[in-house]
Amino acid sequence: MWRTLIGACVALAVVGATPLAAQGTQAAPVNSAILTIDSERMFLNSDFGKRVAREIEQRGTELAAENRQIEAELADAEQELTDRRATMTPEAFRPLADAFDTRVQETRREQAVKTRALNELLGQEREAFLRAAGPVLQALMAEVGATVVLERRTVFISSNASDITARAIERINATLGEQAEQPAPEQTPDEPQDEQAPASQD
Repeated sequence: MWRTLIGACVALAVVGATPLAAQGTQAAPVNSAILTIDSERMFLNSDFGKRVAREIEQRGTELAAENRQIEAELADAEQELTDRRATMTPEAFRPLADAFDTRVQETRREQAVKTRALNELLGQEREAFLRAAGPVLQALMAEVGATVVLERRTVFISSNASDITARAIERINATLGEQAEQPAPEQTPDEPQDEQAPASQD
């Protein structure tokens, strides 16, 4: 019963988080007004994306271990409930069964929230990467005189010479490394000195 209800897993959380197989990074000169890029490969094969994959995998492993611990605890509780059932009337057993079912449902919701949070973290990291990569791609466009960069997977057919993914990965690694630049913390203005109160006159 509980195994069906507790089926929270982290597989979805790490889908797409594992870097793709390394591909050649030696890019031929590009001379095209229209460039293409594989944004997925750019993210996953960049140092930034590999760092994100490691973090997501670690958190996913921890969540999987937590799920296994919860499953073991629920299995013990279910067995205990089964053993007690033979010695109880249906009326006395029903509240215990309902309480166990509520516990399973609540646990399932809690673990599902953690799994969704892991997926959301991956999405947030992707967005941060793409924002930080924007200026790098604009610089590459300017260098070759291009006017547009298209997502390669949405293009029906194109020349491989127009693909700047490998070049973009090299440039992004050199520019961003593993971490997108974080905004500088807000400066807290110096607290004004307390003005000295005028001396009271008698």
